[in-house]
Amino acid sequence: MADASELAKLIDDGVMEADRVIAIIGKTEGNGGVNDYTRIIADRAFREVIQEKGTRPMEDVRQIPIVWSGGTDGVISPHATIFATLPEEKTTTTDEPRLSVGFAMSDQLLPEEIGRTPMIEKVAVAVKEAMGQAGITDPADVHYVQTKTPLLTIDTIRDAKSRGKTVWTDDTLKSMDLSNGVTALGIAVALGEIEMPTDADVLENRDLYSAVASCSSGVELDRAQIVVVGNARGVGGNYRIGHSVMDDALDADGIWDAIKDAGLELPERPRPSDLDERLVNVFLKCEASQNGYVRGRRNAMLDDSDVHWHRQIKAAVGGVTSAVTGDPAVFVSVSAAHQGPEGGGPVAAIVDLG
Repeated sequence: MADASELAKLIDDGVMEADRVIAIIGKTEGNGGVNDYTRIIADRAFREVIQEKGTRPMEDVRQIPIVWSGGTDGVISPHATIFATLPEEKTTTTDEPRLSVGFAMSDQLLPEEIGRTPMIEKVAVAVKEAMGQAGITDPADVHYVQTKTPLLTIDTIRDAKSRGKTVWTDDTLKSMDLSNGVTALGIAVALGEIEMPTDADVLENRDLYSAVASCSSGVELDRAQIVVVGNARGVGGNYRIGHSVMDDALDADGIWDAIKDAGLELPERPRPSDLDERLVNVFLKCEASQNGYVRGRRNAMLDDSDVHWHRQIKAAVGGVTSAVTGDPAVFVSVSAAHQGPEGGGPVAAIVDLG
């Protein structure tokens, strides 16, 4: 994951300018767990290329939101989607909705706030700030909110307790689901999808969710890093984004619905060849259903002590997604509490309308 040569090639070939890179979202081939160091290695490699190929000092490059989701289980391929702006003279403005991106960082999240309403409130404030930066005023125009937030580690748990505070859990791996879920609730509050929940709702009331949240967590930061992707008028460009949800792990139609929502006209029963290379990428979250069933059939994911269900559901949904797109370089991330319906998850699709 130290190989950022393809990013360097894109810049050298003039596809994009290093100084215009505003966000990166990608998959690394680590274990996706608390100790997944591949995210840190990839982060460093990509920031070094941006700094080397551009004029921004590293201090500014470090502020670029780069969200890595660890784990390329099954057929999922390590890859990165680069978001970059273009000079005005290279774009044609249009009143048609076109992709726009905004980002923000929340206030610091203390370990005792992870899993509780103060974190929801801080995330919601940052989401609204990112919307403003993207020039989006209507929450209906937001189709994808990618976040990276801190999870709990032994050190941060110890820090909280040394100050007389309590933490939601001492289980660092469980805190991944916790951080992701609470962040999704903050996104849902900001976009008006739900009313402000209570601490008791966290990871319990799965009827509360965001249809556009894609939340990841790790040890790399101490606040919420927010990337809002939606459509705005007057910005120009060829790209548009849409979204939908998968109702369960096999719901391929949910993926097709997101692609159609982005603006591609497709036949009633589309195939990958109908995409005609106009699909830029899809971004999904997935979750093993808490009842241990998919479409009435029992599975053993939640009971398997050898391979954690995080890895199994990611591989399964990655296979379904790749079968739709015809390309295994898809962004499928696990731990989708409060992100899409229980047992399913949100889907966002970016297309090139030409």
